[in-house]
Amino acid sequence: MKRAITWASAVVLFAGVLTLTNNAWSQNPTKDAAAPAAAAASNVPHKVGLIDMAHVFKNYKKFEALREDLKVEISESENKAKEMQQEIATLQNTLKQLMEGSKEYAKSEQEIVKKAAEFESFRRTASREFLKKESQIYLTVYNETSEAVKKYADFYKYTLVIRFNREELDTENPQTLLQGMNRQVVYHRNEDDITTSVLDYLNRKYTPAPAAAPRTANPKGAALK
Repeated sequence: MKRAITWASAVVLFAGVLTLTNNAWSQNPTKDAAAPAAAAASNVPHKVGLIDMAHVFKNYKKFEALREDLKVEISESENKAKEMQQEIATLQNTLKQLMEGSKEYAKSEQEIVKKAAEFESFRRTASREFLKKESQIYLTVYNETSEAVKKYADFYKYTLVIRFNREELDTENPQTLLQGMNRQVVYHRNEDDITTSVLDYLNRKYTPAPAAAPRTANPKGAALK
């Protein structure tokens, strides 16, 4: 009888342990721990900033300098291409003075074909290389601008920065007017536009201002130094 009671007590105790264990595992510690953090995050006010990337690219001194360097390379390549074309033209004039079917004619004709192939290869290669260099310039400036935007947003607690067009609507041109009215940003406050601050930072970083030059107070300029 005592053994039966003892066994029954053990079963009840084991069942109680299982119940406590199930209750413990039914609670998600990760979820419970994350709940306060999620609640806190939901209370953080959103702050949206705007930047005109086209304006930055157009007025960033480094972008202008890199493009000017590329223009010099393109000009040099074009001069070389003109020299190659002139050489082919000279060979073609020489070919006209030779007797068709002669060895000299065949040799000159082969030379023209060779030079023409070299010119075409040079033109394709140069075009591909310059396109690659131009895209790299855009990528470099884009990455630098994005990094500056991140620093500015982190400092002033912006949670989102959107591209927009800060130019006024062109009411004289119907086509551009319709395009302008399709802008994503319909309204914004002037203080939400961080374009000038980011652009000034990029230009100061690329071309440092003279140490003795006086600087006016700019409360927002403190973010980007």
